[in-house]
Amino acid sequence: MRSDYLFTSESVSEGHPDKVSDQISDAIVDLMLAKDPEARVACETMTTTQRVVLSGEIRCKPMYDDKNEDWKFNGYWAPGARDEIESVVRKTVKDIGYEQDGFHWKTLTFENHLHGQSAHIAQGVDAGVDGSSKDEGAGDQGIMFGFACDETPDLMPATLDYSHKILEQLAKDRHSGAAPFLEPDAKSQVTLRYENGKPVACTAVVVSTQHAEGYDQGEKEAELKSYVKGVVSAILPEGFLSDETIWHINPTGSFVIGGPDGDAGLTGRKIIVDTYGGASPHGGGAFSGKDPTKVDRSAAYITRYLAKNVVAAGLATRCTIQIAYAIGVSEPLSLYVDTHGTCAEGVTDAGIEDAIKSIAKLGGLTPRGIRTHLGLNKPIYRKSAAYGHFGRTAEGDFFPWERTDLIEDLKAALA
Repeated sequence: MRSDYLFTSESVSEGHPDKVSDQISDAIVDLMLAKDPEARVACETMTTTQRVVLSGEIRCKPMYDDKNEDWKFNGYWAPGARDEIESVVRKTVKDIGYEQDGFHWKTLTFENHLHGQSAHIAQGVDAGVDGSSKDEGAGDQGIMFGFACDETPDLMPATLDYSHKILEQLAKDRHSGAAPFLEPDAKSQVTLRYENGKPVACTAVVVSTQHAEGYDQGEKEAELKSYVKGVVSAILPEGFLSDETIWHINPTGSFVIGGPDGDAGLTGRKIIVDTYGGASPHGGGAFSGKDPTKVDRSAAYITRYLAKNVVAAGLATRCTIQIAYAIGVSEPLSLYVDTHGTCAEGVTDAGIEDAIKSIAKLGGLTPRGIRTHLGLNKPIYRKSAAYGHFGRTAEGDFFPWERTDLIEDLKAALA
């Protein structure tokens, strides 16, 4: 690895059209899991001017009339189910704050094209089909990565961590009324200079935020830019900003038209924002809209959990973990650990791999074992759909993959 370099990560706000789609999809996942912890959900959302469209597959018996064995499409929803789904969608948009002519929670057109899960997918994933002893299989094939490093207290890449926190603060101020000139859509980008592999200074900041009419000129524009600089200055570590820092605040000028009215949004288009800001490989699978049988989601969470605990235990200062699955097969095909040459004395990457495999409570890293250990069959996902799935605070049932409760197990396995 190079030791001296510039590195950049970006984030997008809860009002970005793709993030609106992610939050709606995860609100549907939460709705289904609240009714049936074993629900199967693959919900895609498209947002555009005054329109939200859902498509995908579900299996959640309280939500449809399962007396009809050919349950398909919209004809067999349980009484009130379609209205409940629409209500959840509109509430999600309202909570984000969209009450604009081009996208308004109350007046937008809603389309629901969800239908039943394919029986051919179900037969590969479900445990004990036809009375067999088969364990539950992975919901799809794929590779997933987890990552952690000691650049921030959250054990996240600093460029992404600060990019997220800038937009989180803008959203807090918008919701509280402290910054009434802000609208929901926004993006941020932070470039840091690294020396000896550690971030030491911020060389550039980009913030583009949707705003009320008139805040692109004169005194109002100056007010907005001063406010943004104040937010950034409060988030970045002391000494990171200097007279040499390059600032780009709303560099294109006016940003009044935004959100789904300005650009169509789709679920799953911000996977690097959702994970590690480019500082780690990505397996390619998105998270939002998927129930936790889908290893795109659950295995990405367990690998983050494992990597974070490795770093938190002092076994390395940087850790990447990869895992792979085949659809319908419960056992992972491979587990790979790379600490990038940062292992503590007496610790090896292969040793960490063996230690992980030996910890019984991880359930062999099967889909069922992962969900059981982390408690993933709960309605906890909408919170994860904006400002990153990782580097968050584990609290109650939320963000269990951010816990650092595996430290002693890892140390004992390596002893």
